[in-house]
Amino acid sequence: MSRQMKKVMDLAPGSDGINVRVRVLEAGEPRVVETRSGSKTLSEALVGDETGRIGLTLWGDHAGKLRKGQVIEVQNAFTTAFRGKVQLNVGNRGSIQQLDDSSMVSAEEIPEESPEAPEGWRPRRQGYGRRPRGGFRR
Repeated sequence: MSRQMKKVMDLAPGSDGINVRVRVLEAGEPRVVETRSGSKTLSEALVGDETGRIGLTLWGDHAGKLRKGQVIEVQNAFTTAFRGKVQLNVGNRGSIQQLDDSSMVSAEEIPEESPEAPEGWRPRRQGYGRRPRGGFRR
């Protein structure tokens, strides 16, 4: 079964199960951030394809694994929005595979455009780990 590949400019916030083939344009070093659920390791990268560029955040074991110039296939990623721009994320359910360099346009051929989040877009509330609220009891 083949996975459906998306193009960068077709990405919208709030999606998951995303598969893309991109070239790494910039790759940052891993760092630790504090979140509501504790300390997390992440690194950030700028990636793109023939349609545009997007920020990529790598969480956990994926952090720090990319190098500038690599061509990668990102599988089972999810999108969010930050400061009006769509962002691609790879967490514990996602994976990254390095591909042959000749399969992707060069960095110079990647347009400067980035997908934008719709104005006023807000993530839907996630209820992970929550139980439904019961009625009032005495």
